[in-house]
Amino acid sequence: MLSLIPVREYLLVVATSALVTYLVTGVVRVVARRLGAVTAIRDRDVHQLPTPRMGGVAVFIGVAAAFAVAYQLPELRQAFGNNTEIVGVLVAGAVICFVGVLDDRFDLDSLTKLAGQILAAGVLVFFGVQWTQIWLPIGGSSDGGGFGTAVSLDQTQGLLVTVLITVVLTNAMNFIDGLDGLLAGVALISTVGMFVFSIHQYGDSLNPEATQSPLIAAALFGACLGFLPHNFYPARIFMGDSGSMFIGLAMSAAVISTSGKLDYSTFGPRSTIALLAPLIVMLAVVFIPMLDFLMAVVRRTRKGKHPFTADKQHLHHRMLNIGHTHRQAVLVFYLWAAVLGGSAVSLAFMTWQWALVPTVIGLLVASTASVWPRIRARRLSERRAGVTA
Repeated sequence: MLSLIPVREYLLVVATSALVTYLVTGVVRVVARRLGAVTAIRDRDVHQLPTPRMGGVAVFIGVAAAFAVAYQLPELRQAFGNNTEIVGVLVAGAVICFVGVLDDRFDLDSLTKLAGQILAAGVLVFFGVQWTQIWLPIGGSSDGGGFGTAVSLDQTQGLLVTVLITVVLTNAMNFIDGLDGLLAGVALISTVGMFVFSIHQYGDSLNPEATQSPLIAAALFGACLGFLPHNFYPARIFMGDSGSMFIGLAMSAAVISTSGKLDYSTFGPRSTIALLAPLIVMLAVVFIPMLDFLMAVVRRTRKGKHPFTADKQHLHHRMLNIGHTHRQAVLVFYLWAAVLGGSAVSLAFMTWQWALVPTVIGLLVASTASVWPRIRARRLSERRAGVTA
């Protein structure tokens, strides 16, 4: 199968996206300062100096440049063919990025941003990026060769599911963007999982219908890679809502393009876990931002506040509170993203029994790393108590 994958073309896409994003970010930083798109010091923030935002503009330009290069390549050009999904990602991305730029500069209210997100999701659907079927773990073939049932969605149902996934994922990515380099790194790791999974699912031939998702993942990976040197602690520029919302939209497009179009009747080994792999992968790669998002909504609703009201109780804030440094907290989140994404993607290559042991080991390592400052503090306290005794 590897020989059928245009490796050099994908590498060129990644390199183009990374280089363009890296170079354009410097320009965007200067423009953001002149426009006044600078993050002031607020109580809920962890940075200590006013920092320009709008970094998402550079990420969008990097992805657009990667798509332009892909269009010139013989194999990856198939992604464009009679399919308009890539164009849809660009148009919807431009819409959501523009809304994000306005928010980075003028701090839009949550309803206005939500309207922009719904509009961008609608643009995706208009260009053919739409969830078309859902696998349910009930029923199966009469000969016992399969398990579960694939339910096709009509136009309205597909529209609603697509908009819901896009809006939730866009806001989830926005919620996680609280530490220098956190969103860019988690998105980078997640896109690796998406790329590997989407490439594998299309079997022994990369037909035109199979190339949209890996191309989106490769372009987004390169953009995050190019942006990360500017954004890792201490950051010289922030993603801003222009970046977090665009990354969320692009990732949702890749997820929908992959998971919403798989032939569940022929997918993988005949087991429940294997058949659920597309959903598991989707949940795993967005687990951290989704968990943070859901916890924030519940926390704020219980306090009688608007669910999108800002506070200082996100997961990254909690990591700092238990004793992690800024960089350590970010690296721990990277570890969680790698463990969850890698474990889910492994289901495409092996049975769940074989994947279970390394998954458990990875979870134990990530859990230990998360609470290590408290373990270390307790050990030091016990040693001091022993000395004084």
